[in-house]
Amino acid sequence: MPRRRGTELALLVFAVVLVVTAYAVVEATVNEAMSSAVWRYGAFFAAIYAVAHGVIRWLAPYADPLILPCVALLNGLGLVLIRRLDLAEQADAAQDGQPIPGGDASVQVVWTCIGLALFVTVLLVIRDHRALARYAYTLAAAGLAFLALPAVLPSRFSEVNGAKIWIRVAGFSIQPGEFAKLALMVFFAAYLVQKRDVLALASRRFLGVYLPRGRDLGPVLVAWGLSLLVLVGEKDLGTSLLFFGMFVVLLYIATERTSWLLIGVGLFLVGALIAHSLFTHVQDRVTVWLHPFDYRNDEGYQIVQSLFGLGTGGLFGTGLGGGRPETVPFAKTDFIIATVGEELGLVGLVALLVIYALIVIRGFRTALTVRDSFGKLLASGLSFVLAWQVFIVVGGVTKLIPLTGLTTPFLSYGGSSLVANFALIALLLRISDAARRPPVKAPPRPPLAEAMTEVVR
Repeated sequence: MPRRRGTELALLVFAVVLVVTAYAVVEATVNEAMSSAVWRYGAFFAAIYAVAHGVIRWLAPYADPLILPCVALLNGLGLVLIRRLDLAEQADAAQDGQPIPGGDASVQVVWTCIGLALFVTVLLVIRDHRALARYAYTLAAAGLAFLALPAVLPSRFSEVNGAKIWIRVAGFSIQPGEFAKLALMVFFAAYLVQKRDVLALASRRFLGVYLPRGRDLGPVLVAWGLSLLVLVGEKDLGTSLLFFGMFVVLLYIATERTSWLLIGVGLFLVGALIAHSLFTHVQDRVTVWLHPFDYRNDEGYQIVQSLFGLGTGGLFGTGLGGGRPETVPFAKTDFIIATVGEELGLVGLVALLVIYALIVIRGFRTALTVRDSFGKLLASGLSFVLAWQVFIVVGGVTKLIPLTGLTTPFLSYGGSSLVANFALIALLLRISDAARRPPVKAPPRPPLAEAMTEVVR
């Protein structure tokens, strides 16, 4: 199997050229001039990903060559879009006579460096992904603690925009749920490898579908209950949906039983009805989702502005720096997809989704080729959770599903999501290195080792 590190380097150079070009277009359009900051930014961006490439050459030489360049392109475009929104905010502040804000692009660059540092640490510490299975229950406890911690903290330390999903201390904030999904993913993969044969047993046939035994419903019921607790305790629809969907799909992959998918969808519908009937914040989300223009001046303002932005972008967009994406609240975080749709158009948005699809496809390809069952389930889960999160975000921005408050991986502003997703990519590259690495040949045995022997008295 060729290592293809040269291919990875060439694709990284291409990604850096695209990112620097986009940055130059933003500067030229908004400021009507290109400063030396464009080249400094380009050199720094190229340097940090050159380090990541060198680490892969050293620690994971057989890893998939397409994943890191796709991540670099998404991360670079995210930094460019955040910078573009910073410039718009600064221009509006100057026009209104307000203090000029410092901007968030520089902070996101720092988070990118921290994320790549964790990326390198994961590759350096975890030399064999199978070793994670030994710590499955420890990671499960840590993941549940991460999920529960914001719910038990006072609101002033954990609540932002109505959702208790943060830990905020002395101006520093972190979203522990982003790291909980990785810990729980490892636990789910290890647990389902051990219990796969039992969970695949069927008890009876109903409407052409073999249903599992009643005693085996425990794990999926526990996952369903925990997702409801997250929804109730933290008012976080996105994490609840991400968590439950992740477990059900892993269960289906492990057992190859369609009945588990049907049971999961049924439990989700029951949970959605319970949540809608009991909790006012869920009712408000659904009402605004169904009739956003009726609430365009208050709760529906965000989604209405997003739809107007996507409509303004049309097929080819207004061009980087040519639109008004800053009129959408939370344009740098929850609604950065609306910025892409307005300034790059439908063509640019579809191209962005294709980049995500490439990462997911290569992840599932890794799951198909890796030799151990734990690696197959873990790679499948990591790939699915990335795809599922993108679907939830894009579905909310385009009004396909209710808004959930999740961020777009590698694109949105935010440190927790960026750092956790770099760790996710590091795990995926570690598994792909094991999948593509040639098997070690057994040492040759001496010729006489196979000879017949006979005892002679």
